[in-house]
Amino acid sequence: MSVRMGVGMGRFPFDDIGNFRHWLAECEDSRIDSIWQSDQLVATTPMMEPMTFLSVVAGATRRLKIGTNAIVLGHRDPVVLARECATLDALSEGRLLPVFGVGRANSPVWKAMGQSPKGRGARANEVLEIMTRLWAGERVDFEGDHFHIEGATCLPLPVQKPLPLWIGGSSAAAIERTVRYGTGWIGGLQTPETSKTTVAAIRAEARRQGRPIPEDHYGATLLFDLRDSADDVSESNDGLDRLRALAVSGDADDVLERIADFVRGGITKFVAIPVARDEADFIRQTRRLAEEVLPRAGQL
Repeated sequence: MSVRMGVGMGRFPFDDIGNFRHWLAECEDSRIDSIWQSDQLVATTPMMEPMTFLSVVAGATRRLKIGTNAIVLGHRDPVVLARECATLDALSEGRLLPVFGVGRANSPVWKAMGQSPKGRGARANEVLEIMTRLWAGERVDFEGDHFHIEGATCLPLPVQKPLPLWIGGSSAAAIERTVRYGTGWIGGLQTPETSKTTVAAIRAEARRQGRPIPEDHYGATLLFDLRDSADDVSESNDGLDRLRALAVSGDADDVLERIADFVRGGITKFVAIPVARDEADFIRQTRRLAEEVLPRAGQL
């Protein structure tokens, strides 16, 4: 199975939109597989809303896949979200890779939106059931604990049939949810050992449910700080320091070694997020990932 790697972002690192578009063109012409945007509806730093952001990425590219890592289902209306995904998949000619999760119970977004995290797992399951039925072309009537829907439809339908639906999370409920509704799984900021354990649990649950997940549909989020020992890392702040503590830091060999650890645990899809101090550093690290890491990753 081949290793596929996209570039993800949380905080928008670009000061100039022209530079952002130039960066997208570089990614389009490289070995990079996809572009990903994290979901944080209430943020203290500039973060793009994923569906809107990815529509711009889709319009500026022709090859790159576009992914959400991960949309928090409890913050979204299922009919609106299903329509957004279907429209984006249709307009991008089948390049959408949506990833969904239930969100953290202690996220400040719940209070900011006047919501409670209580029951967020059950609410997420209802959203997933409604969306998958809409994407299948059904006229949906649904009566649940959280949603009451009558006569909902979704046109145009997604180009991909079925639309890929990847789930995040490693709890027992997340594992069961992944197999019941999903076509793939992607981990958050986890070690290779933790991801390996989750992959094994999903495979066991898939056998129990009789609904297998394809072997090449397991992914991981990879923070990386790609630089040589002589590179300047003197700039420091609390945010960067916390990210660097979670990242694999070093040269291409160091990053490839970490990727290989994940691959041995069954992971072949990666959302690689540079730990960058500014726009120039983000561009430089993306370029080094494409030129120094990805040509060798296929040999793992």
